[in-house]
Amino acid sequence: MTDSKTEESLISRPIIEIIGLTRSIQTGSHTVEILRGIDIAIPQGQFVAIMGPSGSGKSTLLGLLAGLDNATKGQILLDGVDITGLTEDQMAEVRGRKIGFVFQSFQLIPTLTAEENVLLPAELAGAGPEVTRRAKELLTRVGLADRLDHYPVQLSGGEQQRVALARAFITKPPILYADEPTGNLDGKNGAQILELLLEMNQREGATLVMVTHDPELAKHADRIITLRDGLVVSDESV
Repeated sequence: MTDSKTEESLISRPIIEIIGLTRSIQTGSHTVEILRGIDIAIPQGQFVAIMGPSGSGKSTLLGLLAGLDNATKGQILLDGVDITGLTEDQMAEVRGRKIGFVFQSFQLIPTLTAEENVLLPAELAGAGPEVTRRAKELLTRVGLADRLDHYPVQLSGGEQQRVALARAFITKPPILYADEPTGNLDGKNGAQILELLLEMNQREGATLVMVTHDPELAKHADRIITLRDGLVVSDESV
């Protein structure tokens, strides 16, 4: 039986906890420090914008949080699980259950239709045939009900980004990462993507961590964390 102190600890524990995170690379005889001892805690359901100049370590941090890169030092805990020591197979399982990722470059598979691209993460996670209904519902929610059978080459940039967004939510992940999700879009499509991200954050309750250069986009977040030279230089509630 769980005591009250344990229950309180479970409730208050951040869904994302970054402890002393360092990422460095060796270039010849020089060591380049991309991240230099980052400490961040993010509670469930929060919308966090990560900002900073180019080269500050924003995308590197997001890649580490998704297990797409390996930390040099430090820990990353996702829902209490330290992912820094996991094998690739173990990390793939965590991604399938806990993480959705919206890439700036979409990362759609060109030989799959919009519906097939959305279904892929769920199929890899072993979902049953019922997930097909969710894929159709998600594509309808992003305004692509009439594009299910279209291949990426037949879709505009904004439509491809909306497919990528639907794909990120097919497994109902508790954590969503978005790397410059509106960076390649015009104002109208960018506003639509932001609206969808906010809807999914608020309706689905997913924790949203978004890298962006756009202060207008960031002001919709609950919190803005600014990186510079691999360090957190500010952490402010909006």
